[in-house]
Amino acid sequence: MKFLWTPSSHFNLANLFTFVNITAGLMATYFITQNNFFLAIILAWVGGAFDIFDGKIARKYNLSNEFGVQLDSFADFLSFVLVPVFLIFQAVYASSLSGMWLIVAAIVSIYYVISGLRRLIHFNLHTDAGEVDKYFTGVPTPLGAILLWLVYLAATYSLIPAFLVVMLMALIGWTLNSTLKVPHP
Repeated sequence: MKFLWTPSSHFNLANLFTFVNITAGLMATYFITQNNFFLAIILAWVGGAFDIFDGKIARKYNLSNEFGVQLDSFADFLSFVLVPVFLIFQAVYASSLSGMWLIVAAIVSIYYVISGLRRLIHFNLHTDAGEVDKYFTGVPTPLGAILLWLVYLAATYSLIPAFLVVMLMALIGWTLNSTLKVPHP
């Protein structure tokens, strides 16, 4: 079991936590296709919890490495970009929009996915394994996902209409690559 505590191991403890995040994201995607949005959201939050702990474990036990940085970004892309966009598209847009608004929603969804991917690639290119800045420039993808969950809930409880969800998704997508300063927890 020495591999769990070896920084160069692709299967060290921190990376295993990231693999659980990826598994939760994949399972959430499946449950979205089955219109089981409640279970999909639970799995997305489980993935989020494992995302918090993978970084803490990597730093505490000095397990950070370039593989882990890339793996974590892949997990973030799946769990915090694709899953919430897919959830909103399936649960809100597909059932509430048609015609031109559905096309606009599709374009905004693609914009959000590209914005999230761009943010993660930019982050990877400008960070070193084990390094933590005091703040993020732009909204991190996990926070973007939380904002999208809140938008989803507002739409689900009929507090906002679907066309406003589209506009809020575009705005949150823009913040991912903005110059906003967000404190690192």
